[in-house]
Amino acid sequence: MLKKIMISLVILLYAGAVPLLEISNTHMFNPNWTPHVRIHEVWQLSTNTAIGILCLWLVWVKKEFKLSTLLSLLVIGGFLIAYLLQDLYGGSMKYLDGSEKTILNLNIGIVGFGLGFILLVIVHFYGSSDNNKVST
Repeated sequence: MLKKIMISLVILLYAGAVPLLEISNTHMFNPNWTPHVRIHEVWQLSTNTAIGILCLWLVWVKKEFKLSTLLSLLVIGGFLIAYLLQDLYGGSMKYLDGSEKTILNLNIGIVGFGLGFILLVIVHFYGSSDNNKVST
């Protein structure tokens, strides 16, 4: 059960919390964003949410942890790669006014998704050993 909850918390982060934060005037309704950028934003949000719903179904109905974990690692890993490569394409986690959401002076996305990524890796490898399986 612990494994289900840990995976689900990470899924809820990228499939629930991120859309709630980004369906706002700082992202999806940002008047400074071009319509083309906005369509990519909505595409990313809806795709990640759909993947999250699939992953929750895999965990809670099919009891398929490995695929759910790997799909979630791809979603979160995609953000981490985008963050690491931001200087190559002119990206930034700062808003147009120069502010940034942080926790302990670290970007909130890196904190949340970094911890989520580490948690999923631990769950994936911990759950892959028959001797170390958490009962569900």
